[in-house]
Amino acid sequence: MALDILIISLVLIFIIISLYTEFIGPAFTFLIGVIVLGIFGILTPKEILSGMANEQIAIIILLLLLGDIIRKTDVIDWLFDKFFRTTKTYRGFLGKMIFVVAGFSAFLNNTPLVAIMMPYVHNWSKKNNIKPSKLLIPLSYAAILGGCATLIGTSTNLIVNGLVTDQLIVPDLKPLGIFDFTIVGLPMIILGSIYLILFSNKLLPSKTDAISKFSTQPREYLVEAQIRANSKIIGKTVERAGLRNLKGLFLVEISRGDQHFSAVTPSQLLKEDDVLMFAGDTETIAEMINSQLGLALTQVGMFAKKNHTEVVEIVISHNSTLIDKTVRQAGFRGKYDAAILAVHRNGERISGKIGMVELKAGDVLLLLVGDDFSKRTVDTNDFYLISKIREFRKLNLYQVAVLFGGLGAAIILSGLGYVSLFMALIVLMILVQFFKIASPKDIPKSIDYNLAIIIVLSLALGTAMIKTGMADIIANFIISVFKPFGALGMLFGIFLITNLLASYITNKAAAAIIFPISVSAAINMGLPPLPFILVVAFAAAANFITPIGYQTNLMVYGPGGYSFKDYMKIGLPLTLIYMFVAVLILYYYYIY
Repeated sequence: MALDILIISLVLIFIIISLYTEFIGPAFTFLIGVIVLGIFGILTPKEILSGMANEQIAIIILLLLLGDIIRKTDVIDWLFDKFFRTTKTYRGFLGKMIFVVAGFSAFLNNTPLVAIMMPYVHNWSKKNNIKPSKLLIPLSYAAILGGCATLIGTSTNLIVNGLVTDQLIVPDLKPLGIFDFTIVGLPMIILGSIYLILFSNKLLPSKTDAISKFSTQPREYLVEAQIRANSKIIGKTVERAGLRNLKGLFLVEISRGDQHFSAVTPSQLLKEDDVLMFAGDTETIAEMINSQLGLALTQVGMFAKKNHTEVVEIVISHNSTLIDKTVRQAGFRGKYDAAILAVHRNGERISGKIGMVELKAGDVLLLLVGDDFSKRTVDTNDFYLISKIREFRKLNLYQVAVLFGGLGAAIILSGLGYVSLFMALIVLMILVQFFKIASPKDIPKSIDYNLAIIIVLSLALGTAMIKTGMADIIANFIISVFKPFGALGMLFGIFLITNLLASYITNKAAAAIIFPISVSAAINMGLPPLPFILVVAFAAAANFITPIGYQTNLMVYGPGGYSFKDYMKIGLPLTLIYMFVAVLILYYYYIY
């Protein structure tokens, strides 16, 4: 047993350090940890794989699929247009946005909601001379506040419910209901909204976004050179001319009279008077002009002359297949008909050779796109568009009725106990396929496999902590620290520890680690386990103080040009409000 405690302690330390440093991906981190526990016999193969048969995991996947289907329709788009069309003031737009997004987020996955809303925020702020940075963090926070109000509003709540059904500490513990979270979630939507409306403008920075910087200073991003009559590269391909591996520069487009080649291939032939557009470290253009290539700077930039070229802004998603690939490996030209002009990270543009930059979740990319870009990116989950609203696929009215009526019926019927949420969502997915609202071939593209792996393995980690007695050991230590403050102090302690972990690793990992500890603490103190379960869920999901703890925070991090301290500045007071409200309500409702 002592060896088991040592092994799981080392595994926990490894998981926390790996998630914090991002040395390897979260899914692979959990996989390594659980495999080690399996090798040493702490977990059996059945226990490792038991999460795959957990009903809550299936519900998460089904809700993510439905959320992605809804994202690709024009219904939410149309509703948002109705809500915000006539709003002209900052505070008016902010208030509407917070309440609308929080309301939707209580019943729909918040990631696609934020993805849909980001272009609206961007376009509205441009029209009304408001910096997007004044609105994007409140957008993410509104989605988090709404998601915490119901069981299905956020995957974190569903993971906690999965831990409830899998735990061995209290065998007769019932699964959580859809509205068990509302007692805290609803008051916090109201209080959180008031806080954001009153203080967002004062506490948030006024940052210029990447596409605005490009519009005002295009020469910092693009430079153009024309092939002179005596150039030795005339008649050569781009590759043979040596234009594929330039120092700090990237050939993104060739203009030849009325022809424009946006996705330049290595085999593209060069001709006299071709105008070449380069992106990257534009200060190095002088070296190339002074070389023997026979190039001259253009007098009038072709970018300024032509109207067909479109520049868009995107943000890399948290589950993107592009993460850890270099720009060159990502293959934007061939895959998406687009060329990367610049990469922004942590609010700053990354200098140097674009092709060698490794992409990370939350990176903002400025793209020069061709005619096929919209068509090729309609189903992608690798990134979200910020500066351009996606063309939405139209649905018939009966399809809208089936999709939203079915989702509403599933929530109501499961909430009343007539049918399980899992079965209701399965029936809805069958109807979605039957009425051709979505194609079966699109389903695999919409599944977040990394998230599924993390959830399944986090349940196994929780089982290992209970089996080895590690949960009891940590629980007893926490009890010894907070017991002088009674049950109220214990709830505050659990909230603080969970929220701190969630802020710097991930909320799902924090919930998996602290859940067995919290339940053990409740049992050891002779207290009801339910408030100790709910406090873990709220503390893990109500993540406002860092961009890395919650995926919607990461989504707006780059587009808003934020720094870590911006999240701390506006998020810390909101976290403290949430902690006091959640703990006091749970204590007086369930314990006092």
